[in-house]
Amino acid sequence: MKKTLRILILTTTISSFSFSQNKKIDNDNFKYFDEHYNPISKTEFDNKQWKNKLLNIQGDSINHKILSAREHQGTLQNRRYLDSLLTISTNRKIDSTKPLVIVYYPGKDPCNSSGSATRRSKKSWYNQMEKGIHKISESNIIYVYKTEEGLYGKNDGFKEWIKDPEHTIEKLFFKRHYPCSSFVVISENNDF
Repeated sequence: MKKTLRILILTTTISSFSFSQNKKIDNDNFKYFDEHYNPISKTEFDNKQWKNKLLNIQGDSINHKILSAREHQGTLQNRRYLDSLLTISTNRKIDSTKPLVIVYYPGKDPCNSSGSATRRSKKSWYNQMEKGIHKISESNIIYVYKTEEGLYGKNDGFKEWIKDPEHTIEKLFFKRHYPCSSFVVISENNDF
């Protein structure tokens, strides 16, 4: 019994040490970048992220971490083109005199593929979101996805999700994969 206990303790100690070493090696392989993709140290990365409330997202490589602003603002140059593209994709008229709200699903990631949401809770959340939007201003609300993998609710009938037509939404508003999902609000005068 004592021999078995010693072997168990020794095995646990060795595997714990091995796991912590592997974890350390993986963290050492990360490269850190600021918002403009300039290399910075991990300390600078952590300080900038905390002080400026920036997102930590994956860069061009699996071992790149890049800082990114949580929101971007600008003016859409061709709203008429976007409205016509979305009208064709959704088979419903987009009213350009109303704000356009696009909920964007970028594809499966650790954030949007975890949790315990049910079909019922998701449906309730989307309905509450839409009611809140319409209380502020009557709006066009469109649900767009980049890739279908992990998309919850697409085929459940409670929300109509469309594939990003010609990757237009991604190119215009979501050049980086933001965790979970994102949204953009485009006003009647084309500001977003």
